[in-house]
Amino acid sequence: MLRLTDLKLPLDHTPEELDAALCARLGVTPAEVVRQAVVRRGNDARAKAAIRLVYTVDVALADEAAVLARHAGDKDVRPAPDTTYRPPVIAPPGWDGPRPVVIGAGPCGLMAALILAQMGLKPIIIERGKAVRERTRDTWGLWRRSVLTPESNVQFGEGGAGTFSDGKLYSRIKDPRHLGRKVLTEFVKAGAPDEILTEAHPHIGTFRLVTMVMSIRDTITALGGEYRFETRVDDVEIATAADGTRHLTALHLSDGSRLPAHNVILAVGHSARDTFAVLHARGVHVEAKPFAIGVRIEHPQSWIDRARYGNHAGHPLLGPAAYAATHRTTSGRSVYSFCMCPGGKVVAATSEPGRVVTNGMSQYSRAEFNANSGLVVDIDPARDYPGGPLAGVEFQRKWESAAFVAGGGDYRAPGQKVGDLLAGRASSGDFGLVKPSYQPGVQLTSLDRCLPDFVTAAIREALPVFGRQIPGYDHPDVIMTGVETRTSSPVRIRRGADFTSVNTRGLYPAGEGAGYAGGILSAAVDGIRVAEAVAQAILAPASALPEREISA
Repeated sequence: MLRLTDLKLPLDHTPEELDAALCARLGVTPAEVVRQAVVRRGNDARAKAAIRLVYTVDVALADEAAVLARHAGDKDVRPAPDTTYRPPVIAPPGWDGPRPVVIGAGPCGLMAALILAQMGLKPIIIERGKAVRERTRDTWGLWRRSVLTPESNVQFGEGGAGTFSDGKLYSRIKDPRHLGRKVLTEFVKAGAPDEILTEAHPHIGTFRLVTMVMSIRDTITALGGEYRFETRVDDVEIATAADGTRHLTALHLSDGSRLPAHNVILAVGHSARDTFAVLHARGVHVEAKPFAIGVRIEHPQSWIDRARYGNHAGHPLLGPAAYAATHRTTSGRSVYSFCMCPGGKVVAATSEPGRVVTNGMSQYSRAEFNANSGLVVDIDPARDYPGGPLAGVEFQRKWESAAFVAGGGDYRAPGQKVGDLLAGRASSGDFGLVKPSYQPGVQLTSLDRCLPDFVTAAIREALPVFGRQIPGYDHPDVIMTGVETRTSSPVRIRRGADFTSVNTRGLYPAGEGAGYAGGILSAAVDGIRVAEAVAQAILAPASALPEREISA
């Protein structure tokens, strides 16, 4: 099987034209093609008048060696990679040894638990929030009635923060073992649409994520895994050996129980601030890391479609357009778009009373009127929040609390129109052409009340620049809603090459909360890698077992 990449065709080409282009590119006749399959399809919209679809195709040929020889040195014609997932170890039949524990049922924890279950290790999953259906009802309670449930919301509960997002399933991580393919294939088995396997920028949307998460839970429990919902880890026990080596020995849970545990995957997500504090207090190595802070900015989706696709806006093969923008300010800070949600909504994403946090969400259809994206400014510990490993958490809380006050103290979010921010005045009166989608509502004000001065200054500088790149981006009526603070974890729980904490054996920091991922796919891939490390630690005597394929 050969893989042909960067095969470009006109937007409205026929299937026959794809076949012909493939044969022409490889220099073969149709009779020499045994079979072919589209691996990926994206688009090249740099020339709006001549948008092209870009394909990656796997093709079996009668004489592949001859074709490879003719195309020696051609980076777009290579042997197709083997993407079959092969676990490094498998528990022997009837194995009944120590069970690994996974803390957190977000993308990282979910995939870690699934891999452990498939390797026969019967994981215990500890999730502080509720099962995803009940969690969804609680989340809507904040959006519709301004009632926050601190342990069941956008941040906490089965599925993690990614459940209430655009559901993007692509990443720029290096993935030589094609673990991302394993993730996507498991998602399809759990009910995700098949097209996520071939689209260059796949997404799934919130409603489909809910049913998918439930299906994966059923698979894990059928393989012997155990879920404990509404159970928080309140403390950890760590023993110190004579040589000074620290070992995790047990977890203290919110129901008052003690769970002996020697192999624990910490996949808590970026908002588990109390867990970070417990680990720091117990001497686990935690350090502050950079993240970003800013606002959600909304435009009518039709504006973005026209800016990106011109006369092809609305074409069914293109769908709602996305964008990415970045600018380096005169002060040296980066301002950039973050977690862009075509055809979506801005949602209330706080997990703590008396604070306002924004995030973006889309359904699979991406059919809402507005597009939204984070518009954020990079910050780092040395410059912006010195004071220790948890200083970034307090920095976030300060501005989230200010946003709560600026929004009126009832979980409405503070908002400001672009024209007013650029003019240095507070917004008031009507919203204008762009209506905010955030619920439970937006209070027009000045975002200077709930963001650091350097952040609003950087956004003011970047807006006209982005307006030149994306017509309409800096229209005076475009609405910004604050604050966007949960862009990534404010801490990193440092781990070594063996994936364990650098100073606490048996604790495996993983995913976004530990500072090792950003987004659904990268977090899920990290969950696989850490699960494999745990399995190898538990099954060391069985590590010589032959590899057995697990259906991807």
